[in-house]
Parts: sequence; structure tokens; C-alpha cells
Amino acid sequence: MHDFLARLLGARIADTAISASLNVLLALLILLVGSWLATRLANVLQRAMERASVDITLVGFLRKVVYGILIALLVVIALNAAGVSTAPLVAALGAAGLALGLALQGSLSNLAWGVLLIVFRPFRVGDFVTAGGIDGTVESINLMHTLLSLPDGREAIVPNGKVGSDAILNYNRRGTRRFELTVGIGYKDDIGAAMAEIRKLFEQDERILKEPAPGVWTSGLGESSVDLVVRAWTRPEHFLAAKADLLRAIKEHYDEVGISIPFPQRELTVVQGSLPVKPG
Repeated sequence: MHDFLARLLGARIADTAISASLNVLLALLILLVGSWLATRLANVLQRAMERASVDITLVGFLRKVVYGILIALLVVIALNAAGVSTAPLVAALGAAGLALGLALQGSLSNLAWGVLLIVFRPFRVGDFVTAGGIDGTVESINLMHTLLSLPDGREAIVPNGKVGSDAILNYNRRGTRRFELTVGIGYKDDIGAAMAEIRKLFEQDERILKEPAPGVWTSGLGESSVDLVVRAWTRPEHFLAAKADLLRAIKEHYDEVGISIPFPQRELTVVQGSLPVKPG
């Protein structure tokens, strides 16, 4: 009886060892084949995104994310094939992911907005924009922040979460920009003649576009002047120079033709005499 039990237990142990060995070999096979397939799938995704002209930064990031997810699933499958219970591992990974997400929610928000900015492209490198309440030229866009070059030479690193949660103004997207000037003339000057002189200046500056057509209109009657509003369109790269040059040209031309640009004046009346003396 003793010999029979020994032989039976030995056979069961041998069967268990053989079964465990086969499970381990199957798990290793799953890891080898799965890692090869994960690499191939990640490369296929990368080539597809490159053909679709997706931003190179986003291509690399998404490839790594997809590859990491596939490897994590592969490890779980391999452990199951080896006979190891993966429920505690999955629970631990879930808890760790939740804790990490709560700790890095600000960074994850920047990351998510960075992906959206790269995918939808509300602006590109070189555009002059208002982003996150800051005016500047876009120098670079990455997954965490956007780098702006300010007009005074400073640089601003704006978190993508702040950029995406606020209004974005793109001054270059349409290829043209309109500037506006307000010019006052005297009440005794001819309004039609003053407008005609400004229209002549439109023709002399090649930076001012013919379409959309520039124009000048009466905008108000001030205390000491008739106010004219001047609106003209130009290319974004000529915006500041064309605006400044037209304003100077209007002043110099008005001086030549005798049209006045008044300034506020005040009249003071001086009354001479002695002050009344109070009784007592």
C-alpha cells in the first residue's frame, strides 16, 4: 500500500511538473510571438500616421503608448497561460494608475491638450497668436507646452492646458489682417476732400491690398474735430509697418494740402475785481 501511494504521488508530481513546464514554455512563446507582433503593429501605426502627415512629435508619442499597452496586455496573457493568477496584478495596476492620474492631473491635462493642439492645429509654428491670454509668435508646440516669442524679445512658455482652455486668436490663418486708424479734422475743413486725400495714399502704398478694398468713413463728431475712421487690409508680415507709415503719411499730406488736425482746446475767462468781504 505504501509503495502504491508513493508511486501515485510521484506520478502526480511528475504530471504537475510537466504541466507547469508546458505552461511556462507556452507563456514564453506567447511573450516572444506577442512582442514581435506588438512591434509590427506599432510600426504599422507609425507608418500610417506618417503617411497621414501627422506631427512627428505626436507620431512618436502615440507609437510608444500603443506599444506599451500591447506589452502590458501581453504580460497579463502570458501570466494567465503560465497558471499565475493575474487578478491581484490587474487590481494593483489599476490602483497605481488611479493614484498616478490624480497626482499628475495637471500634467495629464497639458498632455491631453497638447495632443489636441497637434491634431487639430488651431495654429502653426510662425503664426502670431493670442494663446492663454498672451500675444506672441509661435516658436514651437510640444506635448506639454507651447513656446511663444513676444514682440519685445521675451519668451513665454505657456502650458497647453492654459492654451486650450482659453480663446485662441490666430492673426495669420487667413493670410490678411485689417488695421484701423482714427484721424480728426477741423470742423471748417471739407470732409469729402479729406477723405479723397486719404484714398490717394491707399494707391501709393503697395502693401495695402486692393481686395478687400480699403476705405475711410466718418465715425463721429468730437469736441474739437470731425473723426474719420480709416480701415485697410494688408499681409500679416506688413501689418505694423503699413499701419505706422500710413498714419505718418496722412499727417504729412494733410500739412501739405492745408487740412488741419485739431487738438483739444480750452477757453479760460479771467474776471478781475476784489472779492466781497464778509461782515464781521
